[in-house]
Amino acid sequence: MRSWTTLVCVLLVACASPSQQRVPPPDFLFKDEIFAAPSERIAAADVFALSDGMKFYLRTQIASQMRQIGSPQGLINALYERDQLQLHYDASITRNAAQAFDARAGNCLSLVVMTAAFAKALGLQVTYQSAYLEETWGRSGDLLVRSGHVNLTLDRKMGDRNTVAAASAMTIDFLPAESLRGLRSRVVSEETIVAMYMNNKAVEALVEGRSDDAYAWTREAVVQSPEYLGSHNTLGVLYMRRGDLAQSERVFNYLLEREPKNARAMSNLAQVFARQGRGVESAALLRRLAEIEPVAPFHYFDRGLAAMEQEDFRLARDLFAKEVARADYHAEFHFWLALANYKLGDIELARKHLALAVDNGATRNDRALYAAKLAWLQTHKLQ
Repeated sequence: MRSWTTLVCVLLVACASPSQQRVPPPDFLFKDEIFAAPSERIAAADVFALSDGMKFYLRTQIASQMRQIGSPQGLINALYERDQLQLHYDASITRNAAQAFDARAGNCLSLVVMTAAFAKALGLQVTYQSAYLEETWGRSGDLLVRSGHVNLTLDRKMGDRNTVAAASAMTIDFLPAESLRGLRSRVVSEETIVAMYMNNKAVEALVEGRSDDAYAWTREAVVQSPEYLGSHNTLGVLYMRRGDLAQSERVFNYLLEREPKNARAMSNLAQVFARQGRGVESAALLRRLAEIEPVAPFHYFDRGLAAMEQEDFRLARDLFAKEVARADYHAEFHFWLALANYKLGDIELARKHLALAVDNGATRNDRALYAAKLAWLQTHKLQ
């Protein structure tokens, strides 16, 4: 049975409220001597920094909207109206404020950061929220990546008495409207937002095989917000990948002390035990994990792929359908369900799930790829 290392990408757990006193992370979490210096600049100041292009846009387009409408609606119009920046959702990489502005694209965290950067430059009050959503999963190689969601609320400047132009706070979210109904959230600090950004960069570097860069990003994420446990999980994975199992065990145990039912840390620690030859302890931890998480992410999907290899398309269809039922946001699940239906001769269902794959594609390239397959299917019949 193949094992999966689990990472956390924008996972919002155990976040401290901004009013809580921050305690520095313990020194034993870090082992700088086993990693080389990073190949790129890593600085918290870069996350919200305005580029020259952003400053020009602030002086022209945003200033014009602010004069006409007032804050914060003027800022939102200048950023997100169709005839303005025309921003696109793109989860391929995590961008800082300047990069998201230049690309006119970003994931939810990047768009939050860019919007906040403009808002802070205008003197608006900015509040960040972590949203309570069903956990979402992605996969790259042998890494499972769990995602969360963030949004922000903008309010008028402190001391602004213009109650007509700035009557109330506005929450900006980058989810579809239907996903926002009944959405619950809680406030997180800006330090936590920075840590989540850095943890995302660490995960992306690790996927690309740049473990030294990944360590530097993760280390700084832990320093920026010790309460954000996602970066601790990434740190433990990095030590495991580097072969320092004792240090990896130390980090995962520390994480589990703070959050005893953290399934990701539990799964990763079981792997550490197995690699150390501690089979009994690994098995006990996996039994405990099974009580918390009876069906692991991608379980039905992997079985579906195996069924496709055996050309058992009916079984594959049923397994992919189970994965879609619990994670219908995942474009790849819809694509494979479409393919299984195509093999079974159900062209209409194949078209339906290809269309859903297009709608749920995380990047422009993904959406273009699935759209091309859908266009082909619209003009071809089953051979």
